[in-house]
Amino acid sequence: MKSTFDELEAFVSVVDTGSITAAANQLNLTISATSRTLGRLEDKLGTTLLRRTTRRLELTEEGQAFLRDARAIISLLENAEEQMAIRRERPSGRLRVDAATPFMLHVIVPNVPGYRARFPQVELELNSNEGIIDLLEHRTDVAIRIGQLKDSTLHSRLVGRSRMRILASPAYLDAHGQPRQAEDLRKHSLLGFTKPEGLNVWPILGPDNEPYRISPAVHSSSGETLRQLALAGAGIVCLSDFMTARDRREGTLVQILLRQTLDLRQPINAVYYRNTATSSRIGSFVDYLVESVRGSEFEC
Repeated sequence: MKSTFDELEAFVSVVDTGSITAAANQLNLTISATSRTLGRLEDKLGTTLLRRTTRRLELTEEGQAFLRDARAIISLLENAEEQMAIRRERPSGRLRVDAATPFMLHVIVPNVPGYRARFPQVELELNSNEGIIDLLEHRTDVAIRIGQLKDSTLHSRLVGRSRMRILASPAYLDAHGQPRQAEDLRKHSLLGFTKPEGLNVWPILGPDNEPYRISPAVHSSSGETLRQLALAGAGIVCLSDFMTARDRREGTLVQILLRQTLDLRQPINAVYYRNTATSSRIGSFVDYLVESVRGSEFEC
């Protein structure tokens, strides 16, 4: 496209105001700048749009034809800008969200009704993957990552922090006794993760005064599976508050080794690619999630 929006705007303004001086005042430009802009447009089009006399400006036949199209183009652009402003205020379209199953079930799902009530034009697509995914490959707009971030190609926003606790069901403790120190854990059935291996290092110091690394009797890639196993009395588990707050409140899981447990809190981040502008959909979802988490039962 040869002509620019500024040139079209200057031309229409000169026609509407009746003079270059009045147009310059309307556009907050100098008279000479407005005149040069108009002359540049005519040079690009290879035709005269306005006849300049000492008393007034008159549209040529070509100018009259071009004026209709110029007005239409300006109107279309202004309408597009207005629609973008509306979308910023009222996000719409599909938003693809990925999170590990426990966070999806215990944090995102309960907040979907409230989010949808506030932003009814956003169509949510919720996917769960237990590991770290490639956002582009999985066509994901925003993902929730729990733990320390390593990927520097991502933008991130801290949603909150959730404390890790060592837990067991009352039925398990009645049957197997309650451990009193880290060394006692060797005598118990421990429930751990297949990956990441770092989740099998529990926030309690062992005999060597280092965080205690467990040898799980049962492994799973899903924290929700481990939670269900603990609720069923299959063993002792270490899980984050965001997925066990209700269990602890209702007494179906109880914290053990309370005094010895270190105050370890996992960071929870919403991430998206750096080369993707933050759409109003992403912003609305992350803002709502942060707002909801701050008022939730698990510590942040």
